[in-house]
Amino acid sequence: MIHGILFDLDGTLLDHRTAADTAIGAWVTERAPGHPRLGEAGALWAALEEPHLAAWHAGECSLQEQRRRRVRAFCAELAIEIPADLDAAYAGFAEHYRRGWVAFPDAAGALATLDGFRLGVLTNGTQEVQEEKVRVIGLAGWAGPVLTGEVLGGCFKPAAACYTAAAAALGLPPEEVLLVGDDLANDVTGPAVTGMRSVWLDRLGLRPGPEGFPRITTLTELAPLLRPR
Repeated sequence: MIHGILFDLDGTLLDHRTAADTAIGAWVTERAPGHPRLGEAGALWAALEEPHLAAWHAGECSLQEQRRRRVRAFCAELAIEIPADLDAAYAGFAEHYRRGWVAFPDAAGALATLDGFRLGVLTNGTQEVQEEKVRVIGLAGWAGPVLTGEVLGGCFKPAAACYTAAAAALGLPPEEVLLVGDDLANDVTGPAVTGMRSVWLDRLGLRPGPEGFPRITTLTELAPLLRPR
């Protein structure tokens, strides 16, 4: 029986993609007005997120270094002059990004229907930034504790230890916890090895999910899945 529900943050509760795409577009425009590949900027920046974040999660570089690498690789791809101060350059992007933080329209309402469940947010971002996001988008009173690798012993999704530690943070075994998220590896198939169940949030409705895992296209569909049958 499910007693706890963990939510991914970026792409699940917070519209990360729109905020990041808008931010990197503004960042490029400031440095290279009229750049011929401006329309590709969002997709290029998104493609750099996962490998560089993975390097940080694996301990191959610091958080700040992975940000520098992303900016450097992004500028090289677009033939934009690489900034002398990569930290300041990333900070400029981050400021634009913060301005775009908004919750998906279905997030608050869905959380409000889950009275009686222990809730939490399981995310691969940094503790300070992810907590700030939850506050800014107005979900701090609803979503439960924000759980990142920084408070879970240095483990990140999709490591099995991350899911068991997150369940323990809710005071529950993995078998009594459901994870809801938009990333197939991190939020859907990853938890299964621990006995944790999951629901794939496929907001774009582009393709079928892996067999055996429930799929929803909006968070409003979550509560009906949890009703006794």
